[in-house]
Amino acid sequence: MSVFLVLLLALVAAWVYVDFSLDRVEAVNDYEGRPVAASGTNWLIVGSDSREGLDPEDQQRLSTGDSGGRVADTIMVAHLPDNDTRPTLMSVPRDLRLDIPGHGSGRVNSAYSLGGAPTLVRSVELATGLRIDHYAEIGLAGFEDIVDAIGGVEMNIESDMHDTRTGRTVEAGQRKLSGEEALHFVRMRHSDATPRSDLDRVANQRRFIGALADQAASPATVLNPFRLVPLLSAGPDALTVDDSDRLHHLVRLAWSMRGISDGSVVTTTVPVASAAASAMDEARAQQLFDALRADQPVPEELVFE
Repeated sequence: MSVFLVLLLALVAAWVYVDFSLDRVEAVNDYEGRPVAASGTNWLIVGSDSREGLDPEDQQRLSTGDSGGRVADTIMVAHLPDNDTRPTLMSVPRDLRLDIPGHGSGRVNSAYSLGGAPTLVRSVELATGLRIDHYAEIGLAGFEDIVDAIGGVEMNIESDMHDTRTGRTVEAGQRKLSGEEALHFVRMRHSDATPRSDLDRVANQRRFIGALADQAASPATVLNPFRLVPLLSAGPDALTVDDSDRLHHLVRLAWSMRGISDGSVVTTTVPVASAAASAMDEARAQQLFDALRADQPVPEELVFE
């Protein structure tokens, strides 16, 4: 049996293993008043602050702090159009207040702790009018594992980022971030480099997702079994998806998001009324949601970095 055939069989086995081993939850459900299906496909991407898989030493090393209850630390909607319009990755600020079904008004990141993935999905659907088709969630440990599995992620950090709360620093320069460094980068919002706090943090998160997707889809990863197999193997412990989602759905998402770095993906934030990011700018937000529902280009004035 040739070496090529052995490697091919190993990749197929890894694919099947990941597809059947992904942690699945019933995140996307039908209910009365749910937004109707429109153009394109919508993902809800969630980064939870779950400490699962982290021992006390890991929590100290990663400066996780005490969450005071499991919440969704990062919330994004990825819109993949059915036409040649550019895909969009839209951040939902964690402090944005909206109606949480069964719980009244509250910050969107608390919807997860109040009712899990289904309540978070429903809250985002009702606030945006966008029907969520797929769900993907990653915790702190899983995030670190995914980044380390592909050997770190190359990024250009424009200036030193020092977190005044955790004391952690991400140094400036063209650097390959390890899983630990990447976690500090995407969670940082108390530094001179993030004067807009969470609005700067979500912009950095989108940049990182673009760099991660670009590297994961590169020939250096896809054609290198010593990178690809560890990446696939890290998936089951790192990701939670909806019970209808399969591995090929995740691959399409990753492939679409690889264009963030070169501008072929629109990246933006739900328009907010102030820097506190606790209330939507209703008129501009509706414009953005309408464009996504119709697979129309996002107006330039609604693209916020």
